[in-house]
Amino acid sequence: MTKSTAKAPLAGTPSLLRAINDRAALELLLENGPLSRTQIGTLTGLSKPTASQLLARLESAGLVLPVGTTAGGPGPNAQLYQVNPAAGYVAGLDVTNSGIRVAVADITGTTLAEHTVTTKGVPAAETVPRVAAAVAGTVRAAGIAEDGLRTVAIGLGGAPDPVTGKLRYASHLPGWHSPRLVEELSEAIGAPVSIENDVNLAAVAEQASGAAAGFEDFVLLWAEAGVGAAIVIAGRLHRGFTGGAGEVGYMPVPDSPVEWDSRRRNFGGYQALVGAPAVRVLAREHGLGAPTAEESIAKALATPGAGDAFLAELAGRLAVGLTVIVAVVDPQLVVLSGAVPSAGGERLRALVEDELARLSIARPEVRSSALSGSPVLLGALQRALSDAREAVFSTH
Repeated sequence: MTKSTAKAPLAGTPSLLRAINDRAALELLLENGPLSRTQIGTLTGLSKPTASQLLARLESAGLVLPVGTTAGGPGPNAQLYQVNPAAGYVAGLDVTNSGIRVAVADITGTTLAEHTVTTKGVPAAETVPRVAAAVAGTVRAAGIAEDGLRTVAIGLGGAPDPVTGKLRYASHLPGWHSPRLVEELSEAIGAPVSIENDVNLAAVAEQASGAAAGFEDFVLLWAEAGVGAAIVIAGRLHRGFTGGAGEVGYMPVPDSPVEWDSRRRNFGGYQALVGAPAVRVLAREHGLGAPTAEESIAKALATPGAGDAFLAELAGRLAVGLTVIVAVVDPQLVVLSGAVPSAGGERLRALVEDELARLSIARPEVRSSALSGSPVLLGALQRALSDAREAVFSTH
């Protein structure tokens, strides 16, 4: 008989168990705010002596701070602790073809400063210095050290190929195609940089604190100047083999065939039905012309008759593409985001949900974005915070 060479699983070492308990306590403090030793012990199942040792260890590492005491209960007041905001800082960026919006936050997620710079007329060769300068300016405004950032996450309208690193679907961002872009940005900014599709980051933000909170399977449809989708399956973003999952603007749909020119630029597909330019054209056809898609939709909401017909047709267009997506992914939830759905509000959302239920066998709930501010920027901060907390909380 051949002797087995399989090894028995290793038991958790004391240092590993301490690390697990420390991380659990830090996550509880982030989620619940200041807690006492007793509260942490109760929530983690640790004894009072072990919880005391844990807090002493985290305080010595600069990860938690005492912040006052409980009051009003029986017995002596108890010391409260919170995560030390200065344990780490991150930056998130929302990049478009006209500007860069930057936000800096501390490790608790509190935003300390925001800054926006224009990129119109900036040569492609100046992209990296421009980004680095925008981040540096925001760091100064936040009042933190020049080298204080732990991580930086950037959202933009393209798809980084997970194998080659090449940015795809981003011809509108001419300065973002260097094969060493991430390395160049990291060197210029002085902190690790990650790049993610902007719609994917909007989904990250919705899942963290928006309309998709608590959902493991959902699709986010983004419609404004560009059209895209983010797909979350079992709680994780699905990016696809080349990073292009969700590039539904290129998807062939009825009444809008895909057409390509010699430069491989798309002039049809779902984008040509529900993108902001198409919305303005549709509004003019209904006598509701306005300078922007948002203004056109606002005019429709205030115009009985013609406005009702316009909104019904727009909802039908949105539902046609969603029907294809839903048939493939079968999500529990669809989140509508971007300028076009946001301008339509609850009325457009309800029309889309009704039309989707009519066209699709699957009938997911349809919700509007529940976030204020830029979903992309919020998602970028969320991604940067996740990376920073992993680094800071796991290596103390």
